[in-house]
Amino acid sequence: MFESLTDKLQSVFDKLGRQGKLSENDVNVALREVRLALLEADVNFKVVKDFVEKVKTRAIGVEVMSSLTPAQQVVKIVNEELIELLGKPAPLNLGGQPPAIIMLVGLQGAGKTTMAAKLALHLRKAGQRPLLVAADIYRPAAIQQLQVLGKQIDVPVHSEGTQVPASTIAKNAARLAREKAYNVMILDTAGRLQIDEQMMQELEQVRMVARPSDVLLVVDAMTGQEAVRVAEGFNARVALTGLIMTKIDGDARGGAALSVRQVTGVPIKFLGTGEKLVDLEAFQPDRLAGRILGMGDVLTLIERAQDNITEEDALAMEKKLQDGDFDFEDFLGQLRQIKKLGPITDLLGMIPGANKMMKGVDPREAEGGLKRTEAIINSMTRKERHFPDLLNASRRRRIATGSGTTVQDVNGLIKQFREMQKMMKQLGIMGGGKGGKKRRGGLPGNIKDMFGGFG
Repeated sequence: MFESLTDKLQSVFDKLGRQGKLSENDVNVALREVRLALLEADVNFKVVKDFVEKVKTRAIGVEVMSSLTPAQQVVKIVNEELIELLGKPAPLNLGGQPPAIIMLVGLQGAGKTTMAAKLALHLRKAGQRPLLVAADIYRPAAIQQLQVLGKQIDVPVHSEGTQVPASTIAKNAARLAREKAYNVMILDTAGRLQIDEQMMQELEQVRMVARPSDVLLVVDAMTGQEAVRVAEGFNARVALTGLIMTKIDGDARGGAALSVRQVTGVPIKFLGTGEKLVDLEAFQPDRLAGRILGMGDVLTLIERAQDNITEEDALAMEKKLQDGDFDFEDFLGQLRQIKKLGPITDLLGMIPGANKMMKGVDPREAEGGLKRTEAIINSMTRKERHFPDLLNASRRRRIATGSGTTVQDVNGLIKQFREMQKMMKQLGIMGGGKGGKKRRGGLPGNIKDMFGGFG
């Protein structure tokens, strides 16, 4: 999402790094470019102005000018001010007499219903007993969607159709939650294509009856500055306690995430990072700031891996690598695990320096490369996956036809795979189980090979 902004900011910092000692003029020139990059990323004008002024005040001070590494000091200041801009982490308000009631509000199409299920899954994994409540009485499809999602994640859904007022549904659901010992209740309320008086009056009534501990606005990050205006409108009527930014993995310029908290004073609590129900992250401003500045976010990457890759799978793969048994079947499994972690562009943003290593590689082409690789391996027989030496010319032609690729694509993948095996042996990973000395290491090759080389 912040790819363009990250590239522009890194370009500014690279120029500063070549300056050696910095003058006040150097800082002014750099901050003009920072200002332009933020405005192009659709950050609110007043937010940009205040942010740049704060950075400038610190950047022309003694801590930078007297430093042996002034450019690094400027990056440090920008990072600290970005974290300040984004605000502190804000957990859900789950204390008090159960059930804690979370009321989701927002415009139609922002993704409230899916977000309700994501939030329920997140809470269930944390040991809570959530209850989903279908309080959107204007869209029967929303009620049905919530019931389907609730079944997928094994969370009960309370619904009373479209004829009962939303406030009554909320009241009845709270009583049910107390009777059945559900300690968190998530209300999926109705939205409109735009803010209107009828919707706001209904939300005010639901809020008065339900007395939620959290009123969370689900806002589409793709709408840019409109997201800020929507947040201001809802906050004025139903007193928001937090925001959830959805579609943070899309092609939006990112300005809404940097503006909305500063303009409204309402903290961001969660980020929707994809379409799957597991694609929800608690908002961590320091981690997001690191991604924006190209410094990576290794902690989130590790957490995603822990959520998607079991310890048993990891140990089984380690043993295969040690014993030299890594084949195309295992490689396919590794590709699928990578896909579980999220879009490649998102993953690369979490790896420090990855964006520089990937210069010249279009992330969309890299994503397509992984799909072609998966198609090629899927076109192999199980025996061919386990014994790549069987892949003669006629088999390669058949695989190319079956996967919708070319023989050159198949040959390229086989060549890359053999190079990977060779590198593993050289690193001592694959030789560890056969008397070789095992050394610490990871997947061989560089990032460009992994994401841009196959297919």
